[in-house]
Amino acid sequence: MAIKKVDSSMVYAVDYDPKTRVLEVVFKRMGVFAYSGVPQSEYRRLMKSDSIGSHMRYCIIGTYPERKLD
Repeated sequence: MAIKKVDSSMVYAVDYDPKTRVLEVVFKRMGVFAYSGVPQSEYRRLMKSDSIGSHMRYCIIGTYPERKLD
């Protein structure tokens, strides 16, 4: 996986592995979280969205299982 910095007030960077369907998100204030079972199409929508933070809040957080990483 290759981490990608994003332009967002909420998110610093994201990383996605299409084989495992795991999305890792580095939040600016909350740390790093991994979201399981995220389809590649959802990752693409996230990366193309006008607001990464809004997309995270409304489409990822609470939709896919998450765990906080160290």
